[in-house]
Amino acid sequence: MKAIPQVDFSPHVPDSHKESSSNILIVDDEQRIRATYRQLLSAPERSIEDCGTGSEAMRRLEGRDIDVLILDLNLPDINGLEIMEWMLRRHVPTAVVVFSGDASIDSAIRALRHGAFEFIRKHGDPQELIDTVDRVLSRRRMEREHAMMTIRLEHSERLHRFLVEQSPDIIYTLDKNGVFIFVNGRVQALLGYSREELLGKHYSLIVHPDDQEHARFAFNERRIGDRASTNVEIRLQTKSNGIRHFENRTIVTILSSQGIYAAHEGPADLHFMGTSGVARDITDRKKAEETIAFQAFHDLLTGLPNRTLFKDRLGVALKHAKRKRKRLGVMFIDIDRFKLVNDTYGHHEGDELLKNFALRARACLRSGDTLARQGGDEFTVLLPDLGSGEDAALIAAKMLTELKRPFQIAGLDFFTTVSIGIALYPDSGETPEVLLRNADIAMYQIKGQGKNGFLQYSPEMHSGHSKRITLENDLRRALESGDQFELHYQPIISFSQQRISGMEALIRWHHPRHGLLSPDAFIPLAEETGLIVPLGEWVLENALRQMAVWRARGFTSLQLAVNLSPKEFERHDLPERLLGRLSAHAIPAEVLDIEITEHLLMKDAEKNINMLKQLRHCGVRVSIDDFGTRYSSLNYLRRFPINNIKIDQSFVRDLNPNNQSSTSIIHAIACIACSFGLRIIAEGVETETQRQLLSELDCDDMQGFLFSQPLTAAQFDEFLTNSVFPSPVLRH
Repeated sequence: MKAIPQVDFSPHVPDSHKESSSNILIVDDEQRIRATYRQLLSAPERSIEDCGTGSEAMRRLEGRDIDVLILDLNLPDINGLEIMEWMLRRHVPTAVVVFSGDASIDSAIRALRHGAFEFIRKHGDPQELIDTVDRVLSRRRMEREHAMMTIRLEHSERLHRFLVEQSPDIIYTLDKNGVFIFVNGRVQALLGYSREELLGKHYSLIVHPDDQEHARFAFNERRIGDRASTNVEIRLQTKSNGIRHFENRTIVTILSSQGIYAAHEGPADLHFMGTSGVARDITDRKKAEETIAFQAFHDLLTGLPNRTLFKDRLGVALKHAKRKRKRLGVMFIDIDRFKLVNDTYGHHEGDELLKNFALRARACLRSGDTLARQGGDEFTVLLPDLGSGEDAALIAAKMLTELKRPFQIAGLDFFTTVSIGIALYPDSGETPEVLLRNADIAMYQIKGQGKNGFLQYSPEMHSGHSKRITLENDLRRALESGDQFELHYQPIISFSQQRISGMEALIRWHHPRHGLLSPDAFIPLAEETGLIVPLGEWVLENALRQMAVWRARGFTSLQLAVNLSPKEFERHDLPERLLGRLSAHAIPAEVLDIEITEHLLMKDAEKNINMLKQLRHCGVRVSIDDFGTRYSSLNYLRRFPINNIKIDQSFVRDLNPNNQSSTSIIHAIACIACSFGLRIIAEGVETETQRQLLSELDCDDMQGFLFSQPLTAAQFDEFLTNSVFPSPVLRH
């Protein structure tokens, strides 16, 4: 038997001051991001360091005094996963929080399996990083406290009992026949068995039946050292026959409680006495992995499969249909008049309509059918194993009948219909792309025929390009005549001052056949065809002309916000054109506030930065619209010469006084804006509750249906003087 070497067991109590402080290391190749993290995570008794490469990080980690490592996976020299592997090999006792812009599910799962405490995406909620670091440091403090207690108890049998019984894991010992001879008390909390119920019983009692063969190698492990089983995933059964997921992290072979091998006694397997192991509960981690996988392949609003999963299922179904010589159907569904709900009642009610529609549509399908959300108000259906094309028509008719019952929108009955296009395999195509395209074509055909119906694709149908070409020609003629467009103005309110600080100009198209069209119906086409430039010039000219009228009446404190397309920035004469129009209408440059999208920040950034600097030098104000929908904004914020950021309405819509985390993203944006000296404007404010929460978050400038919907110029005239938020008239 191997003797225990002479070791000094006298307790050594660490310095209490060092133990009370926490060391954090931030590793990211962007200096600005590191600085922002330091600001977010700063707190008393925290020492925060940062570096920009993996090599620097490993040199610093050699000191073994870092409590938390905040690690980006994509570093210029060493991949973050390689750093984690290096830490495992060197047994570096540092908790790792991966904070990465990599949206890959595989990256998240690999990071967790490499020992990461948490995986957080950069474009997520900054509060999530703050809370995660707090949890890690709390855990580290607990570990320190346990270590202190261990030192003080190491001369007594209580040392062994405390470590084993207070472990969050199941610690067990089996004899050579696989029978429990020791198990700690944690087994009762996790599995419901008392220690006495398991002692003398075979390990198979707690192993899920489907994992018995897999578990046999781990529970009968004879190897020791690096070759022993680690990280073997096994399902264990609770006493109530429920299933939890566990991970055997340190299953090793023992011949006695101290180890009984001597170098001259021959092979270890001749002296095998049993197996000792640890089972760690990873139920929460499994749920996290399942959640990540679900979010990647499902629509989060409705819970339905998304475009990616639908296309995958369609591909599999097509292979089966070809092999079995079966028919298959694809439906493309668009909810008629959905934009009316969003424009009239707001996005919250629109989301409720989508969820309720998904429930009703799914009830009309067979168990083997797949309903998926493509995006917006568009859905697709996979109909495998059809007997004939009439089967798909019957399902579509059933769906139309089901929708004759009204939906409840804002407490009122709302009747909606759908337009359904159907494509059949093999008649209408033999690939997922062709079937989806042709079903989409059929759907647009039924929309053109008055909506509220279904139509099966046929080769005689015009392609979807014909509708696009027609709309494009209509748009060109409308630009030539100039009399089909109209500007609406949505007030921007400074609530603390109870006044109108400005307005945003929004274009509408009075189409001769389709009626009043919102920007969503034609702006994407204008962007694609290049017509957005003359359309933008029309907006700017007419908005400035109207602004000159209001200023002549004494409303000189108002600011005018106008959206500029990224294509405008492709023209080098943009500053000259803007200043020329401002001068023509005798409007000071500082009155104009141009709004750009976050997409502009990511495309040809250097050229756009130079363009914006020219505009700012001339006095024109610049705002970032829909701020927060891309993580890149923070990266470029320090370089783009901007005045304002407009918080995207999706963040405002989620505000909830009973859920503090719903306000965290806006609070973080407010802090960032304050540090950069920027003004914040909240979009999409629809309720008094949202308004109150925004005011508490120091967000004073707002626009939304709570104050006013977009107004015509005449309506805005009245709003300026008769609303509860008048704009001061300055007389000279």
